Amino acid sequence: MTGAAPWSGERAILHCDLDAFYASVEQRDHPELRGRPVIVGGHAHERGVVSAASYEARAFGVRSAMPLRTAAQLCPEGVFVPGDHERYGEASEAVMALFAEHTPLVQPISLDEAFLDVTGTAHLFGGPVAIARGLKEATRARLGLVLSVGVATNKLCAKIGSDLRKPDGLVVVEPGTERHFLAPLPLSRLWGVGPKTREVLEGWGLRTIGDLAGADPALVEARFGQHGGSILERARGIDDDTVVPHEAAKSVGHEHTFDRDTLDPDQVERTLLGLAEGVGRRLRAASLRGRTITLKLRVAPFETRTRQRTLAEATDDDLTIYRVARALLREALRADREAGRVSPVRLVGVSVSGVVEGAQLGLFDSARAARLNAALDAVRERFGDTALDRASARAAERRRFSDRPPR
Repeated sequence: MTGAAPWSGERAILHCDLDAFYASVEQRDHPELRGRPVIVGGHAHERGVVSAASYEARAFGVRSAMPLRTAAQLCPEGVFVPGDHERYGEASEAVMALFAEHTPLVQPISLDEAFLDVTGTAHLFGGPVAIARGLKEATRARLGLVLSVGVATNKLCAKIGSDLRKPDGLVVVEPGTERHFLAPLPLSRLWGVGPKTREVLEGWGLRTIGDLAGADPALVEARFGQHGGSILERARGIDDDTVVPHEAAKSVGHEHTFDRDTLDPDQVERTLLGLAEGVGRRLRAASLRGRTITLKLRVAPFETRTRQRTLAEATDDDLTIYRVARALLREALRADREAGRVSPVRLVGVSVSGVVEGAQLGLFDSARAARLNAALDAVRERFGDTALDRASARAAERRRFSDRPPR
């Protein structure tokens, strides 16, 4: 299913899977390989196995874990490369960072796939389907890779969805349609149904997930015990498994690469303001605050610099994050000028680390939280008042950087 879903009150889970990841990185970094059958893992006549194969190679029957010599026989024109796991790791980190721009709840499964729970942040980006489309576009435009995404209310359906229309697929399983979505699929698609279990079920005349969903629970549980109850639930589209990041979020950050290197400090500061707003919104959406604000600056030809400052109290406030990051930016550029260096800016970023859970407290907390929740996705409309004595300063700052009057 591909229609947009309302998703009101429902969990929103994405499974994101990079298509033919290792081979795609090779084709991205070596344009001469694009459109050719690329086989990653070693040379054609070595004793190793295939780590990955491009879709062009898969058309010849080449598959992962196949002996390299067999792959060479199936695909004599294949381009065999040993692979570069350091580059694959860097590409994976970039993709996971992109995912983390939309939710702190990212559960990597491997270098090339992850579950995302966007339930708490979907409204900031236009809904879960809009997030999926945006991730696909950004992965292609910013990273030169192709992403398939499944969107559903649970991990099971999201994972199966992302697998169904590769490459470059997007499958949306709308809330309430999970059982119907799974019904026509073969039993081999269902988590927990391995070859031995499938053999038994097929012996009973069951061929599809829908067949299993309609089976007598007493019969299935008598044969498979507790496992039987689990696979019956999944066959009916029920999966309460949660998205669990491998570790708690340590930082929240955004960065921007300019189309052309710039020497205009106003342009850099305007961009930094937008980045700080995005970081603040994500912190509030996840009920997080942080104490350490880090500026990342990349200048031509390719020098990366970072500066950071730790606050007395943790914050989730856009303007606080921006003011500190702007001060760090000005310090870095001033140091360059004093050293006689001209530093065209290629990339600017800001992150907040030392994060703790809990919304930021202040005067009239309940009313403030209600206003923020109603306006989280209104860019440059409201910053959230954590202390009333700073209201005039905020208004002045916003008048400088917004073409709309403060409210």
